[in-house]
Amino acid sequence: MPDLDTQLHLDMLRNYKRQNGFVHRVRRAVREVVSPTKFYGLQWGDPEVSGPHVYMRDHYVLPYVKPDHVGLEIGPGGGRWTRYLLGFRKLYVVDYHAELLQELRGRFHTPNMQFIINRGTDFPGVPEHSVDYVISVACFVHLELHLIADYLKNIASVLKPSGNVFLTYSDKTKIGAQMNHTFTDNTPERMRKMVVQAGFRILEEDPTVLWNSGIIRFGH
Repeated sequence: MPDLDTQLHLDMLRNYKRQNGFVHRVRRAVREVVSPTKFYGLQWGDPEVSGPHVYMRDHYVLPYVKPDHVGLEIGPGGGRWTRYLLGFRKLYVVDYHAELLQELRGRFHTPNMQFIINRGTDFPGVPEHSVDYVISVACFVHLELHLIADYLKNIASVLKPSGNVFLTYSDKTKIGAQMNHTFTDNTPERMRKMVVQAGFRILEEDPTVLWNSGIIRFGH
């Protein structure tokens, strides 16, 4: 799917690596004592310390991680949310870019993880109706609406009848999304419509926690 590959996510990763490498060269030059390097993605909010992300972790993530369940993460980045998903019996991590999955693999690579390079919005190798929990944070905010709709249809095919999906998406009614040119033209109303059209029931929404995004949880 050519229009998915805008290079945006790869550009963000490569910029992070360049900036992080420069900072550490400077620190070594002046012989500073530094803390361990924070990994890619934490610059957008650390679920260990950032209030809204701590809330998201405790409310939308940790209660759903169970040792007999299967999880699937779309666009895991450097693993800021993946680290909370390692308790699943099986965890699929899915991205369009091999380089991004390699970044994740360098930090998290447990026997229960399966790394999947998809072709745009699909889930190669994931059996139908086998996944209990799907998560994607700060990935769908950059996807055009037709790609989100395609993703939702494919999620519907792999999610169990009792499963849960937790997503964040661009909310252009908020100033934070309006100021960011990489955020796509989505709103809570549009997101709700796509979720329902894909055959899901909306279970929970939170329009206020994030200043540039919406939060939605849904299932069959």
